[in-house]
Parts: sequence; C-alpha cells; structure tokens
Amino acid sequence: MEITPPAIDAYLHQITPPRDGVVAEMERLAEQRRFPIVGPLVGRLLYLLARVLSARTVFECGSGFGYSAWWFARALPAGGRVTLTEGAEENCARARDFLGRAGLLERVEIERGDGVAILESRPGPFDVVFCDIDKRDYPRVYPLLKTRLRPGGLFICDNMLWSGRVAGSDRDPDTQGVRELTRMLYADPGLHTTLLPLRDGVTVSLRL
Repeated sequence: MEITPPAIDAYLHQITPPRDGVVAEMERLAEQRRFPIVGPLVGRLLYLLARVLSARTVFECGSGFGYSAWWFARALPAGGRVTLTEGAEENCARARDFLGRAGLLERVEIERGDGVAILESRPGPFDVVFCDIDKRDYPRVYPLLKTRLRPGGLFICDNMLWSGRVAGSDRDPDTQGVRELTRMLYADPGLHTTLLPLRDGVTVSLRL
C-alpha cells in the first residue's frame, strides 16, 4: 500500500537537496542490499527536530549501519552524543567506518546488542529517543520513556504506518506491535503524540 501517491513521493524526492559523500554512499548501499533505512525525507526531519530541540543526547534503539545516526550527529553541537545500538557486528563495523569518514565518530557511541536492553541499562535522561527495532518489539520501549526521556524531550518512532497494514486486518506480530505502541502513545496523558504520514509513518511524541 502506498502511503503517499507515487507522484507526490517523486515530488518530495525531487525537491529534497541531493546528498553527497558518505551519506550518498550509505543510501546506495541500502538500495543495493535492500536494507531498510529511514531515507532522506525522514532523515531531514530527524535533523530538524534535534536542532529545534537543541538536543545534546540522542539514544537510538536500532541503528543499522548508522544512517539515522548520521543525521542526528550532524544536528548536535560539539560535545553532543548519539548512542547507536545494533545487534549485528557487521553493521556496527560499517557504522564505525561511515561515521568515521564523515568526521562524526567523536559524537557517536556504538553499542552492539539489543537496543531496548541497552536503553534500560542507561540512566539517561536523553533529549531524544529514536526507535527503529523489530516492530513486534515496539511496545517494549514504552515503559522506559518516562525515566529515559527528559521532560520536553522527544520520542520518535519510524514505520508507524507499516506500509498501511496498521489500517487493515493484519494480525501478525509486527503489525500488532506497531498498533499497540501507537495505542500506548496516544493514550498516555504525559505525552503529546502526532503521527506524520511521511514515508512509512513517523510518530513524534513530546514528553510533557
């Protein structure tokens, strides 16, 4: 299911400035390997939100080979830190290479392992928590938001429209995980949440 009509999607990519250097290389690798990344439309949103918030600390639950971390790290001031989490050693090594060549490695901490478990082990609080793990595990992140996200901080979650499956009758574990986290976020009076129909859907939740 197309979230946006193909003509609109093409227009959005057309008006988005081209990327060069390391980030363009990352996008080519993702396309070649059919590896899921947030892409430049969401990447620019992540950069914008981090800058508007004057964020200094970002925690990523699920980072792949560092594409979203590249956007966050560029938005942070000197001394800022992105904690990147990824289960595959190969992706951690790629992230270290890409971000190192981009001159951003001093702003990034790369942790191999389960992103939610690593978040649980960190006291925080963080300015931004970003989630892009296995969709069936999305609800695992929610209980940590009150203690790991500072008041005024943002929780950002990708794939929240899940190719439109959330609006259908699918009951597979991944679709159910996305639906359940969405329900939790909107039901929480301590969060103000909106779901943006950008790419595959992005929720932005402000901790009140």
